[in-house]
This record gives sequence, structure tokens and C-alpha cells, in this order.
Amino acid sequence: MTETATAAVPDTTVTVQSITPVLTFSDRTEEAINLYVSLFPNSRIVNIVRSDGGLIPAGKVMSATFELDGRPYNAFDGGPTFGFSEGFSIMVTCSNQDQIDLLWDRLTENGGEPGRCGWLKDPFGLSWQIIPAELGEMLGNPAGGNTQKAGQAMMSMNKLDIAALRAAYNTSS
Repeated sequence: MTETATAAVPDTTVTVQSITPVLTFSDRTEEAINLYVSLFPNSRIVNIVRSDGGLIPAGKVMSATFELDGRPYNAFDGGPTFGFSEGFSIMVTCSNQDQIDLLWDRLTENGGEPGRCGWLKDPFGLSWQIIPAELGEMLGNPAGGNTQKAGQAMMSMNKLDIAALRAAYNTSS
């Protein structure tokens, strides 16, 4: 069942069926989405359409629809003029360190790059933020702990370490 959303915009009303992120890879779309759906529960490849030639070379992915944790995405091979930047990332909120470690390791292996403060680039150039669920509390609730120390600890890390973040947050001024 498709839900319809309506938003008020000055002088008009816009009605849409859905809003879906589209990831344009330079190449290796199918390899990327196979990795992504293998990492997250409730994920699957819905369909892949390959090009017969033309703007997108024959055999390349012209359109792929997939779901990550039930959320729809589309993707395709756009060629060498396309690439990703840190201006777009996928944020994954994890409930424990084992989840952070697993995702970090899988997304940085085979050419991925660790970044700062829980950010990384996967082997396909897509940026991800792998964060603990309690990070918002540690950075945004000064009544519960030392948010400044938690922020400083986060800024010193690549992969986020929940125990170290908690220790910093629980440090008195």
C-alpha cells in the first residue's frame, strides 16, 4: 500500500507518493548494494535492470531498487563523471559496540576509508556515519553528564568507542 503525503507550499499544494534517495555510483552498483543488504536486517534487493547500451554502457546497472532496514533506495551506474561527497551520508544508529565494530569493519574493508567521529567511506566512495544510540544524550544533555568532555572524546576518535565516550561523559567538570 502506498501512502500519499501532502505538504503546504506557498501558493500551491504538492502531493507525492514517495520520496526515495537515489545513489549514483560511478560503477559497481550491484556489488555495493549486495554488501549493503547483507549488513542490515529487513533488507533486500527488489530488482535490478541492466542497460542494453546507450547512455549507460551495456550490462551496467541502469536501475536498481533495494531496501535497507525496510527503507527504499534506488541506484545505478552513472559512469566516471559521478562520485559521492561527504555532503551526503547514511547514518546508522547502533545499540552496542559489537554492532559498531561489525559495520565499521565490513564497510572499511576492501578499500574503504576510516574517517573521524564515526564517519567512514565504503569501498564505493559512499559516506556512512556509524554511531551509538546514546550519542545524542551524551552530546546534548549537560544535566546528565559532561557533554563537552564527551564531544572532545568523540572528536579524537575514528570509530566511536562507547565505553570511552561514556567515561568522558561521566567525568566531572
